[in-house]
Amino acid sequence: QVQLVESGGGLVQAGGSLRLSCAASGSTWDDYAIGWFRQSPGKEREGIACMSRRGSAPDYTDAVEGRFFISYDNAKKQAYLQMNSLKPEDTAVYFCVVEKPPRFRTCTIPNLDPNYWGHGTQVTVSS
Repeated sequence: QVQLVESGGGLVQAGGSLRLSCAASGSTWDDYAIGWFRQSPGKEREGIACMSRRGSAPDYTDAVEGRFFISYDNAKKQAYLQMNSLKPEDTAVYFCVVEKPPRFRTCTIPNLDPNYWGHGTQVTVSS
C-alpha cells in the first residue's frame, strides 16, 4: 500500500508561482512512476506531468509544458510540482499519483494508469 499526501496549494495571482509537494509512505520506492493530475470545476480530471523512477525525461501536457516541472527526492519520498507563470485556467484541485509497479520504462501521460492517489490540494489563480 502507498499513501500520498499533497501540500503547498493556495491562492496566487496570475503570473505567480507555487510548489506542490507530495509525501509518500507505506512502501518501498525502488520502481514506480509518479505524476500529477488536476481537475477544474466542470471538467474531467487530466494528467499534466509524470516521470518514471528508472526512465528518461519527464512528460508534460501541452497546457503546462515549459511552465511546470516535476521532480522527486527518492531518499525523502517526496515528489514536487514547481508551477511558474500561473494562469487563471490553472485553477484546479491537484492530485499526486503513483503507478507501482510502472507498466513502461518511460512514463508518458497517455499511458499513465495510477493505482494510488492523494486526496488533492486546491490551487486558485486570480486574474
